[in-house]
Amino acid sequence: MPNFFTDNDDIQFLFNHIDLAEIARMQEDDFADAANGIDYAPSDAADALDNYRRILDIVGNLAGNTIAPRAEQIDREGHRLNGDGTVTLHPHVKDNLLRLAQADMMGFTLPRKYGGLNCPNLVYSMANEIVSRADTSLMNIFGLQGIAETINAFASKEIKDEYLPRFASGEFTGAMVLTEPDAGSDLQAVRLRAFQDGDGNWRLRGVKRFITNGCGEILLTLARSEPESSDGRGLSLFLSERNERIKVRHLEDKLGIHGSPTCELVYDDAPAKLIGERQRGLITYVMALMNGARVGIASQSLGVAEAAYRLARNYAHSRKQFGGPIERLPAVAEMLTDMKIAIEAARALTYETCRVCDIENNNLRVLESDRITDKVELKQRKNLARSVKRANGMLTPMCKYYASEMCVYVADTALQVLGGSGYMRDYPAERYLRDARITTIYEGTSQLQIVAAVRGVCSGTFEKWIAEKEEVKYSNERVSDLKLKLMDAKNTLLKTVTYVKERGNEYMDLSGRRLVDSAATIIIGHLLLGQAAQIERKRHVARRFIEPRLAQLRADCELVCSGDTSPLDDLELLAGPVPSND
Repeated sequence: MPNFFTDNDDIQFLFNHIDLAEIARMQEDDFADAANGIDYAPSDAADALDNYRRILDIVGNLAGNTIAPRAEQIDREGHRLNGDGTVTLHPHVKDNLLRLAQADMMGFTLPRKYGGLNCPNLVYSMANEIVSRADTSLMNIFGLQGIAETINAFASKEIKDEYLPRFASGEFTGAMVLTEPDAGSDLQAVRLRAFQDGDGNWRLRGVKRFITNGCGEILLTLARSEPESSDGRGLSLFLSERNERIKVRHLEDKLGIHGSPTCELVYDDAPAKLIGERQRGLITYVMALMNGARVGIASQSLGVAEAAYRLARNYAHSRKQFGGPIERLPAVAEMLTDMKIAIEAARALTYETCRVCDIENNNLRVLESDRITDKVELKQRKNLARSVKRANGMLTPMCKYYASEMCVYVADTALQVLGGSGYMRDYPAERYLRDARITTIYEGTSQLQIVAAVRGVCSGTFEKWIAEKEEVKYSNERVSDLKLKLMDAKNTLLKTVTYVKERGNEYMDLSGRRLVDSAATIIIGHLLLGQAAQIERKRHVARRFIEPRLAQLRADCELVCSGDTSPLDDLELLAGPVPSND
């Protein structure tokens, strides 16, 4: 009986390594629910951690024994678009969602008063990874619980009371309805119109495209409520419940994630409810929603990479060539080693980002409650809010970029390990690669994540984050030596950042990937050193990760400091003329 939580040693290690007890204390308001007699609320940190472990054990069991065995059939058969503009989900997808709902897993982060589990983001991200390993496409529905979080954070009490219990029960699934045919990454260009009818009720009119789970029951739609404004200040966020005035015009025929319905939607004066305040749709609400979604994609990337690695590892162990298993061939051994370390590195960064998100969210919730009366504590919390907001502004896009690029690399390498067998549909290697490829595109492409993350690298946020890690003392000599190498690399990067800032924002964007890669190497290096202080194997992982990448860091910084702008200056010469379509 496979369990995708208990069989993953690295998730088990991080569950114990990260200070989940402190996160639980913040999440549970010092366990106030239990003190007030609320059923199922943990009474202390040990109780909360036991609860988290039980929840992940349930998800792991469902993933291993129910979801994973169905993934191949779902991928081949997909969903059905009906003549009336509705979608019929594959029966296995419907049953997977039903089983998750019956296990009370569809309100993962919602408060208990709405029927939720009140789990921190870190635990939810672990669950997302586990589900993604079983079926990457199912996570696109299970992982959209951030829609309910957005409603909880910004909607009126009436809307929350009406919809959130139905999310937690699994009656409703949702969709983020943002992109349009002419407004993909540039959401400020959204044109779908929001207007008030004669009775003052909001209506939506227009077309949306590339909408994940657009056939869901609840649609959070970004629309232009201020027609005189053409930028993001004219956009508001609306909630629509599925009805006959919202039709699916087209189901996208995609490379991968076939179990996730991607829809083109037509709104025909559809009734809607305003979420929060007008004109804050993009600037406040969608940005919060997308930040959560980006961490979700990082978790999804970890899941598909884990699945691909395990397939490759088992195949290389059992496949005999040249008198022995191919895992003993040097080229294959190196591929397997680097795949495994790449996953653990991305997991370290993603889980650290989740930890910081939980600190930010819980601290902000306390600040907004107005229950802090002590001036010293209030000042401390405001300082903390500013600090973690800056950190998350860098870490969230960085982890989405890093994990998604990692999973494409791992899935591609897994197929290479299987060779010709991997190219055939007899094995799921080709499905893993097809599913992995979207992670670098949706919820903001890798290039957009780099543009966002490099601002944190160049603004002092990176330097401040690293300073705290450099204060840690290690008793192990090898770990201390690696820390010194990271400190030296940091100085090299900071000198490069100084040079880049003198050249302006355009050169910063041109150099962005190399700067973000370098910063990620140093950040992950310190995280792995923290792990290496606990177990011997992680010392070997840290060394194998850090030393080769520091060589790449030095090469990248040298290239950046060369001032080469030929991709911009000589685009026509180097890329050649635009090819003819004839």
